[in-house]
Amino acid sequence: MTVQRMDNVGIVVDDLDAAVAFFTELGMELEGTAEIEGLWADRTVGIDGVRSAIAMMRTPDGHSKLELTRFHAPAAIDSGPLALPPNTLGLHRVMFAVDDIDATVARLRPHGAELLGDIAQYEDSYRLCNLRGPAGIIVALAEQLG
Repeated sequence: MTVQRMDNVGIVVDDLDAAVAFFTELGMELEGTAEIEGLWADRTVGIDGVRSAIAMMRTPDGHSKLELTRFHAPAAIDSGPLALPPNTLGLHRVMFAVDDIDATVARLRPHGAELLGDIAQYEDSYRLCNLRGPAGIIVALAEQLG
C-alpha cells in the first residue's frame, strides 16, 4: 500500500480569524469550518476533553490544504519562542507558488507578515522569500520567472 496523497498540513493558531484572514489574503479559499469535540476527537488527538475550532483552507487549484486549529480546551501549549530560525529541527515552513511575490508580500504585511530576509533571485528561475506568518510559522513564497 502506498500513500494516495497528502491531505493537509495542520497548524495550531491562537487567533483563528486572523489566520484565516492571512491565508485568504494569500489567495487560499476557506473550504469550511467546524467545531470539534467528543470521544472520537479525544481518541484521534490523544488528549482528553478536546474542544477546538478548525478552518480548512485550500489552494485555488484544490490540490493542497491547510487545517487551521484553535484549541478551546485544553488550551494550546506554548512550546517556546514562536520566532524560531529556519534551521530549527521539525516542521516549520509551508511554501506557496505565487504569481507576483512583491504584491503578495505587500498584501500580507497588514496581516502581520514580516520578511525574514529579503526577496532574492535564484538564477533565472525563481524569486523567493521567507516570511513569518500566523503562530510564528515560516511561509515561503516562490515566483517562477520566465
